[in-house]
Amino acid sequence: MLLSAEQIAARVREMGAEIDHDYPDGNLHLVCILKGACFFLADLARALHRDAYVDFMGISSYGKGKSTSGEVKVTKDLDISVEGADLLIVEDIVDSGVTLNYLVHLLEQRKPRSVRIAALLDKPERRQRPVKVAYTGFQIPDEFVVGYGLDFAEHYRNLRDVCILGND
Repeated sequence: MLLSAEQIAARVREMGAEIDHDYPDGNLHLVCILKGACFFLADLARALHRDAYVDFMGISSYGKGKSTSGEVKVTKDLDISVEGADLLIVEDIVDSGVTLNYLVHLLEQRKPRSVRIAALLDKPERRQRPVKVAYTGFQIPDEFVVGYGLDFAEHYRNLRDVCILGND
């Protein structure tokens, strides 16, 4: 186990308070990146004391392996216009930065007021592309992790804790 459910819950509450402070009014759109971030999104949205829209995007760059393929594709797009809105991309983990770098540029073309990223986990030493994370839950070592929405070939998402996946 790398992070317990209790550690995660406490940090998500703190992140909610930071976001409430930074976005006191206006149209805040939480853009959840499927599938892994849905657990984090649900807890983060409940930690907010302000109203926020929720929408989902499917982005793929991993397939069934442990490393990024480098090719990003949108598998599910937003359902509503985000022009003039504050967008907060809600992501489970920032690793290479390939996916989020692509996504930020894609969403900026839709003329929102702002685009920021909230990530539960961050591995800054793995960056291949520049990504600025506005709200970070935890910086973690360069290990492959599962649980709390993160998976390996669609397994382990339902674990309450974040755990390092062994090599055996």
